[in-house]
Formats: sequence, C-alpha cells, structure tokens
Amino acid sequence: MSGHSKWATTKHKKAANDAKRGKEFAKLIKNIEVAARTGGGDPAANPTLDDMIKKAKKASVPNDNIERARKRGSGEEAGGADWQSVMYEGYGPNGVAMLIECLTDNRNRAASEVRTAMSKNGGSMAESGAVSYLFSRKGVVLVNKGELSEDDVLLAVLDAGAEEVNDLGEKFEVVCVPSDSTAVKEGLKEAGIEVEDAEQDYRASVEVTLEAADARRIFKLIDALEDSDDVQNVYSNMNLSDEVLAELSAE
Repeated sequence: MSGHSKWATTKHKKAANDAKRGKEFAKLIKNIEVAARTGGGDPAANPTLDDMIKKAKKASVPNDNIERARKRGSGEEAGGADWQSVMYEGYGPNGVAMLIECLTDNRNRAASEVRTAMSKNGGSMAESGAVSYLFSRKGVVLVNKGELSEDDVLLAVLDAGAEEVNDLGEKFEVVCVPSDSTAVKEGLKEAGIEVEDAEQDYRASVEVTLEAADARRIFKLIDALEDSDDVQNVYSNMNLSDEVLAELSAE
C-alpha cells in the first residue's frame, strides 16, 4: 500500500479551515484553466478537464467560478494567466525525496518561495533529475468501498490496464499509467461501480519509513511549501505505518 496515498487521505481530513479552503479553491480553479487550455474547453472531449471540474464541484467550488475558469482556459473569455508548470526537486528531513509541482505565472517567485520554505524547515533543493528518477507518474481512480470487495474492483479494471488495487480503508484506489485512466473509469462504470475521484499522482519506487516525530517534521515542511500560491502538489517517498498514522490522526 502506498504511504503517500494513506498520508494524503489523512491530510485531507485536516484541511478544513477557511484559509486552507481558499487556497484549495484557487488551486482547483487554476487546474481547470490549464486543462481547458491544454485539451480544449469541452469536458466530454477532454477527460482531464472533466476530472478537474468534478473535483472542484466535489470541493464545493461555486459553479460560476468553475465555468469562468473553463472559459478563460479555452479562450472563450479573456483574462487567462500564462500558467507554467514547473517541477522542483529536493530532500526533506531524514533524506526523504520530494517533488514540488508548481503552476505559476512567475517562475522566479515560485523558485524563491520553494527555496525559502525548504531552507527554513530542514529541507534542501536538489539538481534536476536527482530525485525525479525515483518517481513515476500514475493515474489514480478512487471508488467508495461500500459493499465492494477488492476482487470486485480488480475484476472490473484488470483488462483496462490497472496495475494495482489498494485498500485505503473507506475507499479503494486503482493505480494505472495515466493514459489508461479513461479505460479504468469505463471498466468500473460498466461493472456498475461509481467513480468517486480521479487524478494523476507521482508514486515512488523506493520509500522511506518514518516514525511519528520525523513524519511531523515532513508535514511541517509540506505545510510551509503549500502556503505558497504557486505550489500545486507536493509528493514524497515517505511511508507511514498504520500505527504512526493513527498517532498523527489523533493529534
């Protein structure tokens, strides 16, 4: 089971305060704009845009904001920013490998903010390629567990290119190469299984198992990085045991 996924599930429950919510809205809107610019403004013909719109709606982003972002991205409406995707690499405390994915209209500002957050919280920047070779881009499709067994999900997605099915407690996640995400979602739909969420992620081939005290230091660093409006996602190769996760969740 991927430590990152378990961590993301835990982290999500803590992101409820208003400041976090505002930042989350901004990131989701930015994703819609970029998806529409990259693949066109029709969600039916652009699976990435479709996923981003569904994710934004699930997070209660107002429909008006979603529609304006889609139009800005597709050029139907003026005012879209020139968002550029930049990936920074680095190490957190305990040598944890980190990928910091930014979507920015000012690369210098993004680099400065990432560097500052890293240096103030026990991290260090790395050369391009020093960390990224440990990670692979994956498609991740989530379904609510309900009455489903792991075998039910596996049977639905096996022929669609799924690499693994992981039990995340209340949900199952299906991991595949990004280009198979649409086929995986179709396979689930045909089996009568409703897709809860779909996204792309980076998964590490080698993980570092951390105790609670060290995990707290990584979380502090990730929080500092995510305070930057330019930072969209932070990926790491830390792995947390169920015991450590339970301890952190109780705080």
